[in-house]
Amino acid sequence: MASNLRHFSSFALALILSISFSSSSVWASQREFDYFVLALQWPGTICAQTRHCCSSNGCCRSEPITYFTLHGLWADYDDGTWPSCCTHAGFDINKVESLMPELQKYWPSLYCTSSKRCFGGKGPIWAHEWEKHGTCSYPVIQDEYDYFATTLNLYTKYNVTRILENAGIDAANSAKYLLGEVVSAIKNEFGATPLLVCRHGSVEELRICFNKDFSPRDCVNESSNLMEDVSKSSSSCPRYISLPTYEPLVHGDLRGKLVTSERTNMYRLVASA
Repeated sequence: MASNLRHFSSFALALILSISFSSSSVWASQREFDYFVLALQWPGTICAQTRHCCSSNGCCRSEPITYFTLHGLWADYDDGTWPSCCTHAGFDINKVESLMPELQKYWPSLYCTSSKRCFGGKGPIWAHEWEKHGTCSYPVIQDEYDYFATTLNLYTKYNVTRILENAGIDAANSAKYLLGEVVSAIKNEFGATPLLVCRHGSVEELRICFNKDFSPRDCVNESSNLMEDVSKSSSSCPRYISLPTYEPLVHGDLRGKLVTSERTNMYRLVASA
């Protein structure tokens, strides 16, 4: 009996050490990150691709979203690569229950498909972002709650939608704007150069970057020339860009029709019967 207990204890200890080593080895294989990227999405561009609705898709709300929403807070390296899935700390929605109203409003999924989780299975966008990116933000960010609270605080402090509106760039109308004007408006207020990603001339993502102490930093290499900043920060964007609006699909509609306005060359998704 005593012999069996000793064998069981040895096996249990080996199993615990194996799990511990496996978890720590994931972290040890990836060096500490260099800076943060706060990635924002423009729903008007993404929701124009919506062809069917579901309860989890923010594009299917009764009113269109006319402000930038969160994609995630990413820990990146200066060489253009990034760590991912650094620990086995899985997402636990109970830990962020108090943040759910803000998460649902400002950090919704804009798709009906579930997001991949680091170690198998699928889940909400928050699970994907925490497991892939949040777990790599240590030691600056300590845990899951800290990750989401910090991201929401940065989003609120540096309200990009308001920054653009204050500069006369209305993020809810059908105008086109010089790319340089958008970059300058954010740089003047934020103190650093953003990175823009476009689809068919419309802003799809806008990213602002931070040092590990959360002071602003350029998302691109430093440059003394604004036009160089523009070209480096937005290789996928043309000279004139737009922040399109969209008509939400009625829940249950299976298809939509993409309409292009000749005057503005803007894209709008109009629900069709």
